[in-house]
Amino acid sequence: MSTSTQREFIHNKEEHHLDKTTIDSTKSSSDFETVPIHKKICNYAKGKWVIDDRRPLYSGFGCKQWLAPMWACRLMQRQDFAFEKLRWQPKDCETEEFEGPKFLKRMKDKTLAFVGDSLGRQQFQSLMCMITAGKDSSDVLDVGNEYGLVIPPGGVRPDGWAYRFLSTNTTVLYYWSSGLCELEPLNVKDPQTEYAMHLDRPPSFLRQFMHKIDVLVLNTGHHWNRGKLRANRWVMYLGGAPNTNRMLADMGRAKNFTIHNTVKWLDFQLPKHPRLKAFYRSISPRHFVNGDWNTGGSCNNTRPMSIDKEVLQEESSDPIAASAVRGTGVKLLDITALSQVRDEGHISRFITTSASGVQDCLHWCLPGVPDTWNEILFAQI
Repeated sequence: MSTSTQREFIHNKEEHHLDKTTIDSTKSSSDFETVPIHKKICNYAKGKWVIDDRRPLYSGFGCKQWLAPMWACRLMQRQDFAFEKLRWQPKDCETEEFEGPKFLKRMKDKTLAFVGDSLGRQQFQSLMCMITAGKDSSDVLDVGNEYGLVIPPGGVRPDGWAYRFLSTNTTVLYYWSSGLCELEPLNVKDPQTEYAMHLDRPPSFLRQFMHKIDVLVLNTGHHWNRGKLRANRWVMYLGGAPNTNRMLADMGRAKNFTIHNTVKWLDFQLPKHPRLKAFYRSISPRHFVNGDWNTGGSCNNTRPMSIDKEVLQEESSDPIAASAVRGTGVKLLDITALSQVRDEGHISRFITTSASGVQDCLHWCLPGVPDTWNEILFAQI
């Protein structure tokens, strides 16, 4: 909810423009993953939350090497932690038990990248804690410089982080791209410059480092509002010029267009990168009631109310994401409905980084719900 720090972006001259007809394309990719005919494909979006005393997968008091204090609810004033004991049980199938050594073995000599907003960063930090079981590890090397993830001159933090587990040469990284499109400073010499938000260009980071990535998880959603654009000085561009398309002046349509465009671009890249497994993660739900984050909205419940209540809907609760991946080789990591019933898992009134009275009903306590997103991801790679 805080405004993003100023960043410098490299303008990649490669352009990729898609019109509305390409968004409706239904090109399929049979090369993305071969599944034996006899193997039943699990629908991980259907199921229920059950109590499991083996949870959480790491301690909220630990994992200080990876977990930001602003998301570590064990370090806050919260007293009820029953939410940490819940495990997602898919209907009619089992989720593979996550184990750090098993993950590293499967990802030996490979790279997993999260590209998206702060919820993507939460999923990244969750996975780092899960791999290490929340314990400090000397086996991990910071390799952010290999991906340009360094603090820029005058900056506060880099645009992401990348770490390599030396024992298996496994790299896990996160790159901040809240809109999943290219941002370009309009005047690199002006610290207060506006940025061109190119709706029809994927992030230049993807174009630059795609060849190094084996598993890719994209997400966007919560930065698509006028307040965020004004705060970050982002100006929507289309075709290399300020947007004049009245339909795309609507934030919902602009988000829809950009998601479809980036996913379609990624689908076109898959034949060039046959080892790549690509996922688009559906939107993480907000649980503000009686207002928004800046108008008194709250999410005061701290008790799990979803235990043993089944989520059985046939369609995704994020129709934009489902539509974007349909007919492509990009898989949907569908976490919206299963997260929707977990309103008690947010940071809520225990937030430590905002003014008094402001609640965080967007981000999740860790350990918590994003751990399940990673369990479902692990089961599919």
